[in-house]
Amino acid sequence: MELRHLHYFKAVAESGGFGKAARLLNVSQSAVSEQVRDLEAEIAVPLIDRSNRNIRLTPHGEVFLTRVKEVLQLADGAVTAARRSFRGEEGSLSIGFFVGGIGSSFPKLIHAFRQKYKDIAVSLVEMTPVAQHDALVAGSIDIAFTRALPGTLKAELRSEIFYTERLSLVLPKGHPLAERASISVQELRAERFVINDRKNSPAVFDKIIALCDEAGFSPNIIATASVSSGVIALVESGEGIALLPKGSQLLGSSELVFVPVQDAAASVDLVVAWSAKHERKIHQSFLSLARQFRM
Repeated sequence: MELRHLHYFKAVAESGGFGKAARLLNVSQSAVSEQVRDLEAEIAVPLIDRSNRNIRLTPHGEVFLTRVKEVLQLADGAVTAARRSFRGEEGSLSIGFFVGGIGSSFPKLIHAFRQKYKDIAVSLVEMTPVAQHDALVAGSIDIAFTRALPGTLKAELRSEIFYTERLSLVLPKGHPLAERASISVQELRAERFVINDRKNSPAVFDKIIALCDEAGFSPNIIATASVSSGVIALVESGEGIALLPKGSQLLGSSELVFVPVQDAAASVDLVVAWSAKHERKIHQSFLSLARQFRM
């Protein structure tokens, strides 16, 4: 049985005759008659009463017609959904992010995307930058709001800068440098550093090491943490000072001070990344909108 058989049967039932159905379908009357007979033979049930001049459905045909309409409606819906998915208008999208590194425009972007593409189910997954890179390669997430990609992944993944974020010095309110309006990295030579570990956030780790090297010293790293919230907790506990992207201020408390860093190179990029291998039309729909929300 094919959908064609169902379409022909429905046309005959609704038009009241083979001739009328043939004209509606733009085929010969014999073709319509043949398709309906094949259908009846296949299911071994008489669907049309041909004993009178004006044909009519048998009771079994009436029951069958109800189901046929449902099947054809589902088939039409499936075709529509497939076409919308092909155009990037329907489906699902999994987006990775990390707290303190999404910027003020990220929630607005997600809201705008959900409003524009109501038939795309968006799921947000919190994970560290490195975990996002691995998830993109594996295909377990579609889009990542993460730090710059390592060179080893640039052939496999694609990325665009979403915004560039300045670094801030994070320190307790009672620290001698807490009243400064801004500061240079060179002035931190004697400080104890708390830093993001490189395993989870290599971009920030490498940036801090590079800034200290440019300033002529190696940082005295007292402790590391896997995420920025852990770094902030260690600073608040008096372990030392930290250099973190400005967005991490959202994770701070009233007991901490965030001082802008003066050095020209004291910034890190937040990028939107995706896998070239797993790219679909839905990715393109999201990226097109995301470019309008760049900071």
